[in-house]
Amino acid sequence: MSYLKFIATTTFGLEATVKREIQKLNFDNISVSDGMVCFTGDESSIPKANIHLRSSDRILLVIGQFKAFSFDELFEKTKALNWSDWIPKDGNFIITGKSIKSQLYSVPDCQSIVEKAIVENLKKKYNINWFEKSGALYKIQVAILKDIVTLTIDTTGASLHKRGYRDSAVIAPLKETLAAALIELSFWKKDRVFLDPTCGSGTIPIEAAMIAKNIAPGISRKFVSEEWLNIPKQYWKETRSKAYSDILVDFTPEIYGSDIDEKAIEIAKYNAAKAGVDDCIYFEVKPLNKIKLENDYGVCVCNPPYAERMGILKDVESLYKDMGKIFRNNKTWSFYTITSHEEFEKLYGKKADKKRKLFNGNVKIDYYQYYGIKPPKNSN
Repeated sequence: MSYLKFIATTTFGLEATVKREIQKLNFDNISVSDGMVCFTGDESSIPKANIHLRSSDRILLVIGQFKAFSFDELFEKTKALNWSDWIPKDGNFIITGKSIKSQLYSVPDCQSIVEKAIVENLKKKYNINWFEKSGALYKIQVAILKDIVTLTIDTTGASLHKRGYRDSAVIAPLKETLAAALIELSFWKKDRVFLDPTCGSGTIPIEAAMIAKNIAPGISRKFVSEEWLNIPKQYWKETRSKAYSDILVDFTPEIYGSDIDEKAIEIAKYNAAKAGVDDCIYFEVKPLNKIKLENDYGVCVCNPPYAERMGILKDVESLYKDMGKIFRNNKTWSFYTITSHEEFEKLYGKKADKKRKLFNGNVKIDYYQYYGIKPPKNSN
């Protein structure tokens, strides 16, 4: 095994959440910057990170990092890296790029130069002049920030939010990675009641159930690096086997999801069954203003409509007022919601205990957090 550096990319605002997940996986040399968390490991870290991380978007393998102020520097320093350690002679490598505040600002030119440098490197290693690119995919990114070049290979493939259980969704669905992060940012523990009264296709309740039952988010999907020759198949097999054995099969959380849309609830039930958590989520068709909080110390996490995303502004604002009527006077319940509406607190009728800036796609949102009284120590 060798020492490797990785980047876990994430939505802006979720870096601390991803860092905590990486710490739980016992990776080393963890550092945080905007939109990413860096860490180190070995070849076995690739299946481990991809299968277990809930809030990250993808895992990038860092091949090299250096300063470059000219195309000649970019070519020579790229060519000097050990590309053949990862890319076989039939490897299907493609180049993507981005450049921010750098002298080398032409992304197409940078991509072309990096590709030529890699080809020259591999030609010398394999003693061939033509690459068929008929093998496994290696998506290489050249990212230049303030003249510092970072060259990575994507180990994930389809984004980590694609767990595999959501074939169907309603309009403007919440990404699974963001849904998981919202839950992780709440004070919810698996023994407490969980509610999403605007659940749509069920993403938030399903992610909550997977967290409660300790189901690894990537346990049932495939990753592009599973086809790479230098990651033993045994690593993937052992990681998945361990993940399956860690599932809390005998634990059943109490999770509720409701929505006014009957079709959405049908989709939610289907998705929950596909995720293997339909036995612990109670879905029903119900308007939010009919919700009754029958238990103490529950936690509500929801993604209600907001005008930029869907719905009519007047109806959306009425919904926010109904939320306040139901939750703000119940001192034992904790309430968490995201919205882009700047007047949410006024409509809800109470100032949030904490507000966090996030992004849902390209839409800037705020995560409003209202903390209820903690349950007694002899219970969760």
